[in-house]
Amino acid sequence: MDKYALDDFREQLLRRKRELYGRLVKIEEDLDQPMNADVPDRVTERESDEVLEGLGLAGQGEIRAIDAALDRIASGTFGICVRCGEQISPKRLHSVPHTPLCQTCAAEVSGRPR
Repeated sequence: MDKYALDDFREQLLRRKRELYGRLVKIEEDLDQPMNADVPDRVTERESDEVLEGLGLAGQGEIRAIDAALDRIASGTFGICVRCGEQISPKRLHSVPHTPLCQTCAAEVSGRPR
């Protein structure tokens, strides 16, 4: 992969990481709000908090995947499947730039047909 393409992917990954951090800060602020005194409202708030916590965990997972992709860029292995060693298709990288797996390996890992 040429340097310009890597630079584009690096910028895309860093931009997404900043976006996720911004969302995580907002989620944390929302979760830190005091609970409502009204019991039915507290139940609704708790359900909302559970959704926010799930979104926060998903965001943290994506940040870890982005950091791993940035490490692969730095080490010169970006775009190579970490499972089979084959090239990851440009189409897949443009769709999911932090992916560590080619389409075939991703399908095998998830148990979905190719």
